[in-house]
Amino acid sequence: MRLLYGFLVLGMLFLVSWWIWGGGLEARFGLDGSIAWLESAGPWAWAAGMGLLVLDLFLPIPGTVVMSALGFIYGPWIGGLIAASGSVAGGLAGYGIGRCCGERMTRRWLGDRDYENGRLLFGRGGGWLVALSRALPILPEVLACTAGLVRMPFRKFMMALVCGSLPMGLLFAMIGAAGHETPAWALLFSLVIPAILWALARKW
Repeated sequence: MRLLYGFLVLGMLFLVSWWIWGGGLEARFGLDGSIAWLESAGPWAWAAGMGLLVLDLFLPIPGTVVMSALGFIYGPWIGGLIAASGSVAGGLAGYGIGRCCGERMTRRWLGDRDYENGRLLFGRGGGWLVALSRALPILPEVLACTAGLVRMPFRKFMMALVCGSLPMGLLFAMIGAAGHETPAWALLFSLVIPAILWALARKW
C-alpha cells in the first residue's frame, strides 16, 4: 500500500508543478515559441532541446512540442534522434534520482513488503510500463523515479526506455519537419510502436 501512496505522492508533486508553472510554460513553448527559443541557442540548439526534455522531469515543459521543434530545425531523422536522446536522458535522470535513495532508506519509506512487491512488479511488467508511458503526461517521470526506487534491473529499464523514446522522438520530429501541429493520431502511434518494439526486445 505504501508503494501506491509513494506513487501518488510523486504524481501529486508533478501535478503541483504543472499547476504552478504549466500555463506559462505551455504558452511560451508552443511550436513557434519552441522553435524561436531553440534557434536563439545557435549551434547549440540540439543541446538546448535535450536540456528542455531533461527538465521536463521537474517542470511541465511540453516535451512533444520540443521534439517537433527539433524536427523543424534539424529535419526528421537527426531531429528525431536528438529528441529521442533527450527523452532517454530525462528517463535516466529520473531513474538515477530514484536509485540515489539508498535501499535501506527506500525500505524504511515503503516497508519491506511493498518494496519487494515493487521490485517484483517492475521486474516482471516494468518494461511495458516504461515503454508505453513515454508519450503520456506525468507518468513517464513518476514511473522512471519509481523504477529507480525499487531497483528495476537497469538493462531492462534502458531497453524499455529506448523502445518508448525512439519512435516517439522520430514521430514528433517528422511532424515538426512537416510544419504541422501535433495531430491526434500521433499519440496512438507513439503507444502502439513502443509496444511492438518492447514485445520484441523483451525476448533478449
